[in-house]
Amino acid sequence: MSVQAEGTFYVQAIGLRPKVHVSADGSGVAGHAGARLLADLAGATGLTAAYSAALRPLRPRGTGHDPGRIATDLAVMLADGAEAIADLAVLRDQGEVFGPVASTPTAWRLLADTDERTLIALRSARAQAREVAWLQAAEQGEGIPAVRAAGRMLPGLVLDLDATLITCHSEKDQAAPTYKGGFGFHPLLCFLANTGEGLSGRLRPGNAGANTASDHITVLDQALAQIPDAHRHGTDILIRTDSAGSAKAFLTHVRDVRKRGISTFFSVGYTVTEPVRHAIRAMPDHLWHPALDQDGSLRAGAEVAELTGMVELTGYPADTRIIVRRERPHPGAQLSLFDQDEDEGLRHQVLLTDTPYSGGGSAQFLEVRHRGHATVEDHIRCGKTTGFGRFPSRHFTINSAWLELSLAAIDLLAWMRVLLLDGELAAAEPKKLRYRLLHVAARLTRGGRRLRLRISQTWPWRHELATAFHRLAALPRPAG
Repeated sequence: MSVQAEGTFYVQAIGLRPKVHVSADGSGVAGHAGARLLADLAGATGLTAAYSAALRPLRPRGTGHDPGRIATDLAVMLADGAEAIADLAVLRDQGEVFGPVASTPTAWRLLADTDERTLIALRSARAQAREVAWLQAAEQGEGIPAVRAAGRMLPGLVLDLDATLITCHSEKDQAAPTYKGGFGFHPLLCFLANTGEGLSGRLRPGNAGANTASDHITVLDQALAQIPDAHRHGTDILIRTDSAGSAKAFLTHVRDVRKRGISTFFSVGYTVTEPVRHAIRAMPDHLWHPALDQDGSLRAGAEVAELTGMVELTGYPADTRIIVRRERPHPGAQLSLFDQDEDEGLRHQVLLTDTPYSGGGSAQFLEVRHRGHATVEDHIRCGKTTGFGRFPSRHFTINSAWLELSLAAIDLLAWMRVLLLDGELAAAEPKKLRYRLLHVAARLTRGGRRLRLRISQTWPWRHELATAFHRLAALPRPAG
């Protein structure tokens, strides 16, 4: 900026940086040092050992890199924000911190050798590690956190199912045109709302139906298999989906799961059909009640009513209830023709649930409880930066294995938050964790027969990262 004083111009310095001289001869420095926390967490929960046992058939001669260790390194790489198998070089080129890491071709071969039977073994290994992680959380006295709705804690576990579109910019096996005019895949996923863990996922062609009941059943069953026995039996499990999960066959399956001793309930979106429109028009004004927000306060301009008994639900499980919310749409919200035809110009959203009247809460509470399903969009958005936003291969089997490892990466980040972090970081999204903890640089020193990672004393989150490593060291380890 120039300043004039008595006919003279001066240049005012604005944020000048000190000069630096760059060379490529440094030593004893590690980048992405915080990612070692995830690698060690995989060991502490038994994930690495379980992967090794699951993938042992892929190492017939017992030589070379352990396939289980390769799978763990790929999961750590994805949790660290990588997008391609070649990004494994970030770990491989820092052998002092991460040990021996497989080459890119070796990692490719492992993924190429992963068939459906191997995928099942990988899922089982991840379930074993989850059981250990949840036991470790219980040992710390915290356990698995509860989901909150309307200022209350929901009992048990909450599973959120949703599908998303993944764009492909090249020809890949089973990639297809999508309903939004794009091209790629349409995976269906299930997340645990309590912690953000990625329980299960199914890679599907881009033209797969959003409301395919068989796919919902498969993903739900795989998700339930991921839950440790102590929680799967004797704990209420709420399954939430949008209207794509309202198929009668899927809801009947949710109810039938109870025959296996699993206490499952559903809360799913429902299309505003003509019978629903008729019931809404016939609902007296005095039966509409104020809607609630997630903190329990009243939601401005929104009301809730129960339509049970006013809409025929033939073919749905017995005791299914139907609830509707109407409210003033926010600017930019898309309205249906029915909403536009109404004199009030209100937006209507409908849900089905089999939560009973006794002990289940009012229609207002059940409606705000269902609205919490929207958090699955955040989990999907974060998951796309943790592996499944970009599939690396032309081959569907390799991409299916990549999705499974992405779910493992999501789990590692969730376990890190639950077991090792406090405060703001315990609720942080992956991007914040990477910038503050995982991508931190550190100096390597040796002394007393120990290798030390020395985090800069000026790094704002040095104490949080050091505390996380100390907590990791104190975690009880699985036997064997």
